[in-house]
Amino acid sequence: MSGLVLPSIESLVPYEGGKPIDELARELGVTDAIKLASNENPLGPSPLALEAARARLADVHLYPDGAAYALREKLAHVHGVSMHEVIQGNGSNELLDLVVRTFATPEHHIVFAEPAFVVYRIAALSCGVPFTAVPLTQLTHDLEAMAAAVTPKTRVLFVANPNNPTGTHVGRAAVERLLESVPPEVIIVMDEAYFEYADAPDYPDSMTLRSRRERLLVVRTFSKIHGLAGLRVGYAIGPRTLIDYMNRVRAPFNVSALAQAAASAALDDTEHVSRSRAHNLQERARLTAELTALGVSVAPSQANFVLADVRRPARPVYDALLRRGVIVRPFANLPTSLRITVGTARENARLVEALREVLR
Repeated sequence: MSGLVLPSIESLVPYEGGKPIDELARELGVTDAIKLASNENPLGPSPLALEAARARLADVHLYPDGAAYALREKLAHVHGVSMHEVIQGNGSNELLDLVVRTFATPEHHIVFAEPAFVVYRIAALSCGVPFTAVPLTQLTHDLEAMAAAVTPKTRVLFVANPNNPTGTHVGRAAVERLLESVPPEVIIVMDEAYFEYADAPDYPDSMTLRSRRERLLVVRTFSKIHGLAGLRVGYAIGPRTLIDYMNRVRAPFNVSALAQAAASAALDDTEHVSRSRAHNLQERARLTAELTALGVSVAPSQANFVLADVRRPARPVYDALLRRGVIVRPFANLPTSLRITVGTARENARLVEALREVLR
C-alpha cells in the first residue's frame, strides 16, 4: 500500500466528534447520560421543521431537487441577495471543504487560525495545499497576524467568528480592517456557524460587510440554533462567480429532500430561534458563573458553548465525567481545557455538580 495517498493524507487521523450517548452506554453501561459535547440545540428542532420533514417522507424514493430551488429562494429573500449568490451544502462542513477543492491547488496556500474549526486543516491536508495556521492570541483570532501570513500564493483565508472551540469573537472594526487589507485576489471565508448566538455589541454580521470586498464568502448552518444537525444542511452566500464555480464541483443531490424541507420551514419559525437564543444567553451566563466559582477559567463566549480551563490535564477530567454520565469534549491542542455545550438548566446543573466532584 506504499504511496497510495498523499503524505498529507497519510498524516491525517479520522475526525472524532463528541461521543454518542449510545456508545457510552455500550462501553460503560451508563444509561442516563447527557451529551454536552457537540454544540447541539438543547431545545431541539423547530416544530415547523419537523412537520415539513414528515410531509416529505412518502417521497423519499425520489431524488431531491439538486438545485435546492425553494430553499435557496427563501434564503435569498431572507438575506436580500440573488439566488445565484446562494449555494446549499451538506452542513457547512461540505461548503468549507468545497472552497478548498474548488479554488486551491498544491501550488497555492491557505491561512487559518489554530485552534479553530478542524475542517480547515483537514481540507488543506486532504487536497495537499500548503497552509499557515496562525496561533490565537488570548484564545482569539489574531487578524493582523493572519493578514501578515498571506503570501502571493494565498488563495483562501478562513475566519471562524465566533470561533470553535474557544467561543471567542473578533469585532467589527478588526474584521473590516482584514477585509480591506488582504489582497483582493484572496477569498476570505467568514464561517459564522454560531452567529445567531452572538450578543456582543461589536459582533459583525458579515452579510453587512459584503460591499467591503468582492471575494467574500459567508458560510452558515442550520445545525446549531435551528436544531437540524442530524439533517446536515448549511449554506454559503457570495459573489455569483464564486458560487458558480463551487456548483461545478459540488456533489449532485448533496442536501436531502427532508433537509431542504425542514430548513425552509425553520426559516419561518422565528419564535423558535428567539426562544433558543434567549435560553442560551441566560444559561451561558449562569454556566460561566458557576464554573468560575469552581475555580475554572472560562473564555468569554459568543457561542452556545464555553471553553473551560480546568487548570490540570483535561483528559482525566473528561474520563471521570464520562463515568458520571456527562459527555463533554476534550482537545489535544488545548490540553487543560474542555469544551462544554450550553444545555438545559437541568443538564448544566448536573454538569457543574459532576465537575465539582471530579475537581474536589
